[in-house]
Amino acid sequence: MLAYFQYLTAVVMTAIAVWRSPAVHYGDAHRRALWGGYAGFAVALWLYTPAVAQAVDRIPVVDLSALLRHFASTAAIIASLTYVATSYGKSTEAAVPRYVAVSRWIARASYRAGAIGVTLLVILFFTVVDRQRQSENFISDHAGEWGAAAYMTVFYFFPLVTSAVCGYQWTRAAREAETTSMRIGLGVMGISMWMGLLHTTARIGIVWAAVLFPMSPSTMTTLVDLTAMWMNLLFLMVAAGASIPTTSAAAARWKTWRTLYRLYPMWLDLVKAFPGTSLYPPGSRLAEMLHMHAPSDVRLDRWTQDIADACDKLRYYAPETLLWAAEEATAAHSDPEPAAEAYWIAAALRSVAFAQASPYATVALPAKPFVDTDSEAAWLMRVSAVYAQISKADVEGLLRQSEKLGLE
Repeated sequence: MLAYFQYLTAVVMTAIAVWRSPAVHYGDAHRRALWGGYAGFAVALWLYTPAVAQAVDRIPVVDLSALLRHFASTAAIIASLTYVATSYGKSTEAAVPRYVAVSRWIARASYRAGAIGVTLLVILFFTVVDRQRQSENFISDHAGEWGAAAYMTVFYFFPLVTSAVCGYQWTRAAREAETTSMRIGLGVMGISMWMGLLHTTARIGIVWAAVLFPMSPSTMTTLVDLTAMWMNLLFLMVAAGASIPTTSAAAARWKTWRTLYRLYPMWLDLVKAFPGTSLYPPGSRLAEMLHMHAPSDVRLDRWTQDIADACDKLRYYAPETLLWAAEEATAAHSDPEPAAEAYWIAAALRSVAFAQASPYATVALPAKPFVDTDSEAAWLMRVSAVYAQISKADVEGLLRQSEKLGLE
């Protein structure tokens, strides 16, 4: 049962780390620190799983998997402390609140303390920890050994401090949150940190109780498994708390991605007709959807600008009467205005292939009262939906109709 729980927690934490990975490319220090915490804990949790632990144990260093997961946890904890400190921003006030100053001081000190702690862990691991045989569960198999107890105490110092700082900060932030989702999310994360404080305290008590008051292997295993379940539960709570405030952001990101997907055919035809319109050479639809060079909302803003710029260039190729012909052809359409624009774009693109650019631009497309990128993208979605259904015969018929209007 515990093994399945460990895999579940590792998968969930990995999913969150992947979800927040764009912060590595274009995030600020605040978001990068948060990602570092999730990524570090994901690595540590995978090292707790039986399959990964057994794979690492093939390396001829006894109990190396335990040392590696403690390294990963320490790195994640330092990132978490940095995240807490940067959550307060850069205050320019002369008098900084004491809790802010303390959090910042702990974050700054964590790097030096982390270096000292990792050094101590290595020294204790290779000197005082009895590693004559490979252990299946590091704490249970080393129960009653003062060297292992000292080693674990050094390691637990970091999560002890982190749980207290994060628990206080997130609980306080939950009370001051402006939205319900943020209040709930921070509240759950705060509770999980207080649970982490209890877990760490209990673990320290267990390893030293086994030294001072020897207990049976079954009792030790039961206590360690219970606290391990507790640890996995609190990590799942952290994951849930971190996800709750981002549900609206996730929905917005999905909407933006879907808009880009649907705009792609029309955008591609336009930027290919006028090389240099786009900031970068267009790729396949799959490649464009998987690009990480910019956030999706920034890319959508660029694409709307690309389409607008290309349509402006089309005015030098489109016949003077093309827009009137398009409006007549789509008068009976269920969505006539976007349909007329779509037909105009398709026919004007056809003209680019065989006509010379005119020194004078034809009439511009009707102005729309766009207030932001989202409203412009919504309009272009309607245009693109019609554009995708226009056939070559439709374009040729529209161009012939435009010629007739020009002769009248």
